[in-house]
This record gives sequence, structure tokens and C-alpha cells, in this order.
Amino acid sequence: MNATAIRRKLKGKDLITIGIFSAIYFVINFVFMLMGGFHPIMWVLMPGLIALFTGIPFMLMAAKVQKPGAVFLMGLIVGLIYFITGQFTVMILITFVIACGAAELVRHIAKHGSSKGNTAAFVCFSLGMVGLPLPIWLMRDSFLAQIAEQGIPAVYISALEALISPVMFAVLFAAPIVGAMIGTFITRSLFKKHFEKAGIV
Repeated sequence: MNATAIRRKLKGKDLITIGIFSAIYFVINFVFMLMGGFHPIMWVLMPGLIALFTGIPFMLMAAKVQKPGAVFLMGLIVGLIYFITGQFTVMILITFVIACGAAELVRHIAKHGSSKGNTAAFVCFSLGMVGLPLPIWLMRDSFLAQIAEQGIPAVYISALEALISPVMFAVLFAAPIVGAMIGTFITRSLFKKHFEKAGIV
């Protein structure tokens, strides 16, 4: 194994860094999941809101760990936490794996250290969360019946059912793309003004 390959392997320090920022990402993620209980529109827009506010932990992790596998491991950690808490469904597992794989591919093409590459990777990564509301469209009747059995109020279910339309389906996918782009723009501004001066990145 050559020296370059050795340097690009994840080490203990890298794993700790990924773990810390994954935990931060999960906390922000979970807060917006809870907010989705206030109104169905918040639940549909949740992937976009999460992307908007998680740009900092993702971009910091990507800047500090410029190695293959970092993003996939971040997604795995978040997924495991959700699985343990019983929140991770098969649908979101599928979308998360695809999203993490796409993000890793983008970072590989961009040589991992590119700001634009990490932005594109974050867009891919953020799309993984669409798997949570996606069953509303793909498994409408069974999904609505399932949440009704779980004790979700009929008023909430009726409002959610009213949102099921091609337009909102497009919004579901557009929201994390827009949110991720805005989130990374804010993060890059903070990099220049605060993080680089503090020696964080």
C-alpha cells in the first residue's frame, strides 16, 4: 500500500470528528422532525429546513475530513441513531443510502477539498431525508392508515392528505436542494469571517 493510500484512510481522529458533527447534525435534524408534528406542511418541508440549518456541521466535517467514506459514515451514524430510536423506516434507509453514495461520488470527483464539490455533496446528502415524507405519495392509503393507528389526530391526517399533490411532490424534492444551497452559502460566509480566523478549518 503506497503512502497516498495510507494518508487517505480514516484514522481515529477522523472518526471522532465525524462522530461529533454527526451528533450535531442529528440533534438539529431531530428538532425539525419534532416540529413536523405541529402541521403537515412543516413535515413536508422538513428535509428543506434540515438542509438549511445543518450546512455548518456538514461543511465543517467535510473541510476537516477530506477523505473517502467520511460522508457515508456520517449518514450511517445518523441512520443508526434513528434506527435505534425506531424512527428510521425502510424508505428513508433506501433514500439515505442512495444520497450518501451520490455525495461520496461527488466528493471523489471534486477531490474532496473543493468547496463547490462539498456543496454539491451536501445537496445530495440532504436529499436523503425526503425518504421520511415520501411514503405519503408512494404508499398513501397504507401510510395514512398506519399513522391513524398510531394515534395521530384525524385533523392532522386530513390536512396531510390535502397536501398530497404533484406540486407538493415537486416541493418535497426542491426544498432540500434550495435549503442546502442557502445553508452552504451561509456556512462559507462563516468560514471566512469566523472559522478560519479561529483556526477551526
